Amino acid sequence: MLEFATLGWNVVGVGVVAVLALSASSVALVGFAMDSLIEIGASVVVIWELSGAGDERQHRALRLIGIAFVALAGYLFVQSSVALVTRHHAHPGLGAIAWTALTAVVMFALAGGKHRTGLALRHPVLTAEARVTFIDAILAVAVLVAVMLNDYLGWWWADALAGYLIVFYALREAREIFIVKR
Repeated sequence: MLEFATLGWNVVGVGVVAVLALSASSVALVGFAMDSLIEIGASVVVIWELSGAGDERQHRALRLIGIAFVALAGYLFVQSSVALVTRHHAHPGLGAIAWTALTAVVMFALAGGKHRTGLALRHPVLTAEARVTFIDAILAVAVLVAVMLNDYLGWWWADALAGYLIVFYALREAREIFIVKR
């Protein structure tokens, strides 16, 4: 149920954030939409993996989640760097603030539920995917703060810095999957 709830929220969220990102010209919001796509992929991977247990299937599912983290980090690093170098100014508004705040609350709740369930079931794929959802929540908070700093204080560079924060967390989680979980 947690995976289907995450999947449903993110399917809707991709559309909402894509519209907000286009209207705001925000790197952080585009990154947030991309993260939602990765979260959709991770949820599909976990649903697929939960349909049949096995060490090989579990290992493959973990690798797919790790690849998603690396892809997110690469994308956000490039986009954030371009935004800083070109001094790109985003123009987010109240819609971005409301959606990212609501998404943060929902994702933190889903991540906690997945983590507890994964630990109770001793299921490493579910606990790894809980970290994907947790990073989605952190990204929502980072984007929320960046949007607010941009809108209320005129700190245009906060948009790009939000992307760099997520790069750090995404690479840390990918490292955990690829190096520690071997």
